[in-house]
Amino acid sequence: MKIKNICCIGAGYVGGPTMAVIAQKCPNLDVTVVDINEKRIAAWNDPDVENIPIYEPGLSEIVKEARGRNLFFSTDVDTAIDKADMIFISVNTPTKTYGIGKGMAADLKWIELCARQIAEVAKNDKIIVEKSTLPVRTAAALKDILDNTGNGVKFQILSNPEFLAEGTAVEDLEKPDRVLIGGDIDTPEGKEAMEALVSIYASWVPKENILTTNVWSSELSKLTANAFLAQRVSSINAMSELCEKTGADVNEVAKAVGMDSRVGPKFLKASVGFGGSCFQKDILNLVYIAKTFGLNEVADYWEQVIIMNDHQKRRFAANIVKTLYNTVSGKKIAILGWAFKKDTNDTRESAAIYVTDYLLNEQAEILVYDPKVKPEQVYADLEYLCTHSNEEIRERVKVVTSAEEACKDAHAIAVLTEWDEFKELDWKEVYENMLKPAFLFDGRRLLNRKVMENIGFEFYTIGN
Repeated sequence: MKIKNICCIGAGYVGGPTMAVIAQKCPNLDVTVVDINEKRIAAWNDPDVENIPIYEPGLSEIVKEARGRNLFFSTDVDTAIDKADMIFISVNTPTKTYGIGKGMAADLKWIELCARQIAEVAKNDKIIVEKSTLPVRTAAALKDILDNTGNGVKFQILSNPEFLAEGTAVEDLEKPDRVLIGGDIDTPEGKEAMEALVSIYASWVPKENILTTNVWSSELSKLTANAFLAQRVSSINAMSELCEKTGADVNEVAKAVGMDSRVGPKFLKASVGFGGSCFQKDILNLVYIAKTFGLNEVADYWEQVIIMNDHQKRRFAANIVKTLYNTVSGKKIAILGWAFKKDTNDTRESAAIYVTDYLLNEQAEILVYDPKVKPEQVYADLEYLCTHSNEEIRERVKVVTSAEEACKDAHAIAVLTEWDEFKELDWKEVYENMLKPAFLFDGRRLLNRKVMENIGFEFYTIGN
C-alpha cells in the first residue's frame, strides 16, 4: 500500500510536531495538518516561524524547512480527509467533567466526531491512525462508527501512541526509544496497513526500534507507560517528605537508589509534583477502566499516585503560608515559572496553577513570570480552576516580563518551573530588592542551598 498523502486532524502539541518531523523526514509525502481552530492554524502559518503556537526546541527550524514544500496547515478538514490515504487522529481527550465517569474517564466526544466526519467524507479506502491517548478498546468503537455510517469504503484502524516528552519532543521524534504500532495482525489487510505505517517511520527510525503489536496492547501500553513514570515521581516525592522529617537528603537517597541497575536514575527527581496533560489524565483513565472491570484493588493502587501528587502540591503551598508566620494575606509572592516543565509553553495541570490557587485563597498578592507562557494563558488557567471571580484574579495576580520585576519588593519567591535562566539570575541583586527576611521556596530543587543561604535567603526546598 503506497501512501502519498497524510492528513492529521488536530494541530496541537502532538499533531503539529509529529507531522512536522514526518514531513521533514519524508519529503515524498504531502502532509496536511487540519484543525477547526482558525487562530491556531493562522499561528502555524505565520510567516515568522518563531510565532508558531507551540514552543519546542528545534521545532521552528523544521517547520521553516518543510512548510509550503510538503507540510501544510489548514482549516479545510473535509478536503484534507478526502485527499488523504492515511489519517492521523490527534485531538484532545481530556478527563470527563460530566456524566458517567466524571473526573476519571477520558472524554471521547472529539474522537467520535472525527470518526463520523471521516466516514461522511471518505470516498476511498483509508488507514485511520489513533495518535491521541485513548482507553483500551477504543479502536473497536472507531471501526464500528466508520463501518456503519460511511459510504461503503473500507477502513483499517491502527494505534500509534505518542511517547513524547514536552521540551524534548523533537529529539524524541527524531531518535525515539521505540515506535509502537498496533493493528489487526490476524488479517492480510491489517498487516498491510501496519506495514504502510512502518515504512514511513523506517525512513529514519531503525527497524529494530519499530514494535508491532495487536491494537489492544498498543492502546494499553501508552497508559501503562505514563502510569509507571508518574508512579516513580510520586514515589520519590513520598520519600521527600520522610527525608524532611528524618534529616536525610532526598537527592542523596535518589542517587543511591538510582545507581541500582534494576531501578535506574530517571524520574527520581523530587519536586512540587508532576503536571502536564498526560500523567494525571492517563492514570485517572486507567483507574476508571480498572473500576469498570471490577478491579477495585488495581484502581486503588494507581489512584494513590494521583493522591500523592495532589498532596505534594498542597503541602508545598501550605509550607509557604506556615513559614511566613501563618499568614500571607496582602503579602507579595513571586511565582517563577508557570509552564509545567522547562522548554515548553504548555501549562496544563502545572503545579504553579494549584499553588497559586492555594495562595489566593489565603489572600496573597501574586506576581508571575515565565519566559514562554503568555499572560492570557496564566489568567485562563486560573479562571478555569479557581472559585474566585475573573475580576479578583486579574486584580490580585499580575503577570510581568522579567524575574527581577516579579521578585522586587516580594516577601517570598516560589520557583515552580526549572527554567535554566533561573539558575543564571543575579540572586544577590534579587535578594537586595526583596523585603526582609527574604524567603525562597525551591519547588524544583534547582538552586544550591548553601549559595542561597550565604546570600541571606531563608531557603526551603523539597526533601531537604
